[in-house]
Amino acid sequence: MKKLDCIVRVNRLEEVKVALEEAGILGMSTEAVRGHGRQQGRTELYRGSTYSINLLPKARIEVVVRDDQVEKAIEAVSDAARTGEIGDGKIFVSEVLDAVRIRTGERGEAAL
Repeated sequence: MKKLDCIVRVNRLEEVKVALEEAGILGMSTEAVRGHGRQQGRTELYRGSTYSINLLPKARIEVVVRDDQVEKAIEAVSDAARTGEIGDGKIFVSEVLDAVRIRTGERGEAAL
């Protein structure tokens, strides 16, 4: 099993959710986060003064998938989140050693 940590633009969250559902991936967790990558934030002009906004709002999506679903999930997230501009986000893939469904005690891929 693999865990995908996806950081995407807030306004692309719904599109990513729909794309994952269409790919057959139904379980996910989301949260609102703030951060920046290479773009180092942005500057804005407000009432004649320039302000630097270093931490931009993003959405973080965590998805745990079977090994055979990884590429499909990455493609779904990438296609749905891509705008072609700096700040579209990142996907981090890591190994999941085990999963346990609390209600039934199922383990491994059966718990997904």
